Amino acid sequence: MGKTSLIKRIIADATRDNYRTIYLDLSSVEGKILTNLDKFLRWLSCMVGKQLNLENQLNEYWDAEILGSNDNCTVYFEEYLLTQIDTSIVLALDNIDKIFSHTEIIEDFFGMLRSWHEKGKISEVWQKLRLVLAHSTEVYVPLDINQSPFNAGVPIELVEFDSQQIKQLVAIHGLNWGETEIKQLMQLVGGHPFLVRLAMYEVSYKNLNLEQFLQEASTEAGVYSNHLRGYLEVLQKCQKLAQAFKLAVDSPEPVELDSIQIYKLHSMGLIKILHNCVIPSCNLYREYFQRVLG
Repeated sequence: MGKTSLIKRIIADATRDNYRTIYLDLSSVEGKILTNLDKFLRWLSCMVGKQLNLENQLNEYWDAEILGSNDNCTVYFEEYLLTQIDTSIVLALDNIDKIFSHTEIIEDFFGMLRSWHEKGKISEVWQKLRLVLAHSTEVYVPLDINQSPFNAGVPIELVEFDSQQIKQLVAIHGLNWGETEIKQLMQLVGGHPFLVRLAMYEVSYKNLNLEQFLQEASTEAGVYSNHLRGYLEVLQKCQKLAQAFKLAVDSPEPVELDSIQIYKLHSMGLIKILHNCVIPSCNLYREYFQRVLG
């Protein structure tokens, strides 16, 4: 939650500091590209070059007969992309978890990113590159500790807003809310940044009464309907997972689930883990899925 917003803020700050910035959303990559390492790395190299307004020189630098895909990509960055730009570059890869399931590419790709990080310690050329990797699920890819880019650099975990932060947002939105209204909203959505922000925008923009908003929130007429249906579509494709989540939303007490089910539901953001048991992440999810999960 909030990772794309954070990336945009990082990019904005980097731009102000005269970095060249590149944003790539890996959820937009076609499936056929993600099944072939060479195609994926050529896609990456091409997209980075486009955002740097550089001519495509892949055919000049890519030596498929002698070098492997990782080496070709590294050479293309080192000898062409990074040398053509005078300033430092921020390369932000968003939704990188979308490729976790593509075993054909992940080990080599993440190993390459880690090697770039290590090169930056000794090479002036590679010191120009700053990598930002954003993912919304736990890193479950089985990588060697020395190959993983996820244990290098600075990890940032985004957590829910607390009541004080929500109070600041109330002021920013110009809402005449006190502690009671803040508590009512948090009872429904907790401190989930997206859900809180959407509620405030809707109430402020449409000049709604908070009580009316809360009554409609978990219904098909509520502002969260698209967000909730997106989760429902995922759950309907996996009935066992849907049944497990139904146990959680129907129970007034924390429930025990299979560890794999816990992992998947937690990765989706639908549950909170309390020791070995789980509860729905917020009452919005409890109310909606009690109704729609038969």
